[in-house]
Amino acid sequence: MQQRKPASGRPSGTDGHDYRFRMIVESRYQRVAQGKSRLSALIFAQAIIQIIGVLYTVLWASWEEGPDRIAISSIVVGLISLILGELGRRRSRANLLKLYMVGSSLAIFLSIICVAKGNLTLEVIQDPSNWEANKFELLETSRVLLGFLIQIFTISTVISLIRDMSPPKKAS
Repeated sequence: MQQRKPASGRPSGTDGHDYRFRMIVESRYQRVAQGKSRLSALIFAQAIIQIIGVLYTVLWASWEEGPDRIAISSIVVGLISLILGELGRRRSRANLLKLYMVGSSLAIFLSIICVAKGNLTLEVIQDPSNWEANKFELLETSRVLLGFLIQIFTISTVISLIRDMSPPKKAS
């Protein structure tokens, strides 16, 4: 075999017509790469929504009755699930991605419970003249609804990513 010389340019025997014999990347690997990219953007969006939730809970929530345990639980579960999701995405671990999907769903469910417990959104809908007094509660409701919508996209992305990461079944 002839050795390649770095200064000689193109090695001998490759005139550009050998493209038919080159290896092609299997389509599921391309789908995994696209799914990981989409999941990265969704995790980033969830992290921003989580930070807004932390700020709302720490700064504007009423602390007269003590800290809201459901809101604190939602924040903790959400942060842990984001860490698991990022680790699962980077390392292609289906088990971590499953834990992330369950944890982030639980976190958004706890956030929905917090908003539903407040009843302020219904009061503002019934009497819109008083919306300015409750604007932070409306912001929290909007955050939770946006988080729920992103969670739907996240679940579908994680399910398709796990399906594409698993080895194909052999036909018998």
